[in-house]
Amino acid sequence: MVRDAELFRLRRGAFDTDAVEGFTRHRTLIRATVPVLGEGAVFSHVSAAVLHGLPVERRLLDRVTYTSPGRGGGRVGAQIHQYRTPLPEGDVELVDELHRTTMPRTVVDLARSCDARLALAAADVALRRGVPPCELSAQLEAAHRRRGVAQARMIVGFADARSESPGESVSRLTLWQLGLPVPVLQYDLEIGGARYRADFAWPRWKLLGEFDGKVKYGELLADGETAADVVMREKRREVDLRSHGWAIVRWSWAEAMHPDKLDLLVRSMLQQQGWRPGA
Repeated sequence: MVRDAELFRLRRGAFDTDAVEGFTRHRTLIRATVPVLGEGAVFSHVSAAVLHGLPVERRLLDRVTYTSPGRGGGRVGAQIHQYRTPLPEGDVELVDELHRTTMPRTVVDLARSCDARLALAAADVALRRGVPPCELSAQLEAAHRRRGVAQARMIVGFADARSESPGESVSRLTLWQLGLPVPVLQYDLEIGGARYRADFAWPRWKLLGEFDGKVKYGELLADGETAADVVMREKRREVDLRSHGWAIVRWSWAEAMHPDKLDLLVRSMLQQQGWRPGA
């Protein structure tokens, strides 16, 4: 049946009837892994993030991650990554018959162990969904002797609920690491009775920054509009902004994930608008 594409292998002894990929496949893989886990295992880290709907790197979705209470050890296989660490009862929840770490615990686990930029994206989402900052701080305190806690402290301290997409979160951290001026997030301005919002703004230098890739034109359509109408509306918006002295710099994932490219774009625009390093 596998040869005939009637079944698709998830792991040894587990198959699916659909050729799913990405987050959907990982959720299915989680359930297929339950029977082989030891007693007390709790889905954590990347797998818990997927179950919570938090952003994670797609390259990490091939392994199911879980935590077994205890100290030391752990193991990494082709399809599982086991952590062994203390796991208080309050850090675990049961949802849809799956034990997973709570969202605050998951965010701090990711912040300790994953790429800082995308871990920040998960922290931003958690805050936007209403996780109190004090709960993240409590998790940091509980993890004060664990590996990666210094990075986790930085990420939790930098997290901001105003970031509306993973791309904005990644860009914000990269801009900070580049030593560029800190932007205002979700900046509102009114021109000629029209209200506009930019992902990033440096008001002192009248520069607006936009991360392209968080929406598609179809999601911006109003009743009766076509994609061409949206393109024209966006062009009018830029004309209005530029006519009042605002410059606009745009970037995508290609620049957000490569600091040298983002630096070249934003630094040059800030300098054109009058910013000088150290001024």
